[in-house]
Amino acid sequence: MLGTLAALVLRDLRLAARRRSEATLPIVFFIVAVGLFPLGVGPEPQTLRQIAPGVVWVCALLAAMLSVNSLYAGDHADGTLEQLLLCGQPLAGVALARSLSHWLLTGLPLVVVAPLFGLMFDLSAEGIGALVLGLLMGTPVLSLLGNVGAALTLGLRSGGMLVFLLVLPLAVPVLIFGTGAVGAVETGLSPQPHYALLGALLIATTGLAPLASAAALRISTE
Repeated sequence: MLGTLAALVLRDLRLAARRRSEATLPIVFFIVAVGLFPLGVGPEPQTLRQIAPGVVWVCALLAAMLSVNSLYAGDHADGTLEQLLLCGQPLAGVALARSLSHWLLTGLPLVVVAPLFGLMFDLSAEGIGALVLGLLMGTPVLSLLGNVGAALTLGLRSGGMLVFLLVLPLAVPVLIFGTGAVGAVETGLSPQPHYALLGALLIATTGLAPLASAAALRISTE
C-alpha cells in the first residue's frame, strides 16, 4: 500500500512538472491576492495586524480550490481511473495519494511563503509562527475536503463552482480555528485550543475523506 501511495504521488509530481504554468497558478494567485490587501486597506500597522490572519486564510482557501477541479478530470478522461479500479487498487488509497500530491503542490508552498506576508502585515514573530503552524495543520484538511468535492462533481458541468459550494461550508471551521490561533497569540492568549481543534479536524478528515472520495469515484466510474 505504501509503495502504491508513493508511486501515485511521484506520478502526480512528474505530471505537474510538465505543466508548470498550471501547477504554479494557485501560488501566483495567493501571492497576488494577499499582496493587494495592504495597498487597498492602507499602511496602518494596527489595521493590517487585525486583518492579516483572515486575509491569508481566505486566500489560501481560494488558492487551494483553484486546482481541485482537475484532480481527477485527466484520469477520468483517458480511462486511468477505470484501469485503477479494474486492477484492484483501493480507491481510498488513490484518493489519499491525490490529496497528498495536491497538498505538496499547493498547500506546502503556501506555508513556505506565509512568513513573508506575516512581515508585510506587521505580525509579531509569535504571530508569524502561529500563522505558519496553523497553515501547516489546516491546508492538508483543505486538500482532503477538496478531493471529496472533486470526486463528487467528476464529469459534471460547472464542476468548479459546485466544488467550491460543497467545500466552503466544510472548510469554515478550519478558517475559524486557523485565524483564531493567530489572534490568540497577538492578544497574549494561548493558541493551544485552536491547535487541538485543527489537529482533530486533520485526523478526522484523513480517516474519513479518502473513504468518501473512493465512494464518489466508484459512482462516477460505473
